[in-house]
Amino acid sequence: MLDVRRLHLLRTVAARGSITAAAQSMALTAGAVSQQLSALRSDVGVDLLRPDGRTVALTEAGRVLLEHADRIFAAVQEAESAVAAVRGMVGTVTTLAALPSTVARIVAPALTALGSQHPQLTVTCHVADQAQLRELTLGTVDVVLGQRYRHVPDIAPRGIDVSPLLDDPLLVVTAANRAGERPLALRELATHSLALPPPTTDCGQAILHACQLAGFTPTTRYVTADIAAQLTLARAGLATALIPQTAIDPATPGIRTAPIVDHPILRRLFAATRHTEAANPTTTAVVAALSSAARRDHATCLPPG
Repeated sequence: MLDVRRLHLLRTVAARGSITAAAQSMALTAGAVSQQLSALRSDVGVDLLRPDGRTVALTEAGRVLLEHADRIFAAVQEAESAVAAVRGMVGTVTTLAALPSTVARIVAPALTALGSQHPQLTVTCHVADQAQLRELTLGTVDVVLGQRYRHVPDIAPRGIDVSPLLDDPLLVVTAANRAGERPLALRELATHSLALPPPTTDCGQAILHACQLAGFTPTTRYVTADIAAQLTLARAGLATALIPQTAIDPATPGIRTAPIVDHPILRRLFAATRHTEAANPTTTAVVAALSSAARRDHATCLPPG
């Protein structure tokens, strides 16, 4: 009989691209992962992985086995959720992945509310610049608070349910002694020195796309994904920044914010979970808390439907 744990290792290696990366994500040694994959290869009697440059790739047999492994783990998840639904109670542990820019005004209030409503529940929160939906499929996390910008196709991996939370506009941030809080046309920023996230990030790509639609290429003086650094540069009058509304503390001194009127840049915040036929009370409670926190933050809510 195939060992489910070894199948999980195969899935992780396929997703991460290498045995080393898979081992690091699972807090194992590369040798331990290789040993288990060798045992799995012996179980099935055929090679499952092949070298592919500096990475590894699945063989045809590996792809076939992975398809079955995906169905096996989906069935396991379905069984766990069905039992949880019968119990009808929020569990004791779960894991949330979130973006740094959502922690102060959405994640922290949501976790505070969960602690009050479900004191038995312990939420482990992973904060990373790129909250990957892939982590849901691997079972590394249970809920992802992610983002999507409007110019990016809305494509979720198979087996993932996405619940929209809110549309979060990027605001123009300058020093308090500069322009007033009137709405701005994006084209007005063509003469500004900007502090922007790297063009390889979702936010950086969205800003470049919007500026191109407005007919100019932005003058990027400072490149950083660190929102605190962007705010510091704007407060000092060294640059203008474009920052999501939920990432800005309204009480931050020394800055002015203004909306963009002609080419608004919106990121859609969402909560994502693994799809199951029976709703899992624990992940349902986490998503509900995130949704409530988003509404309480007075951000622009999504229209119905």
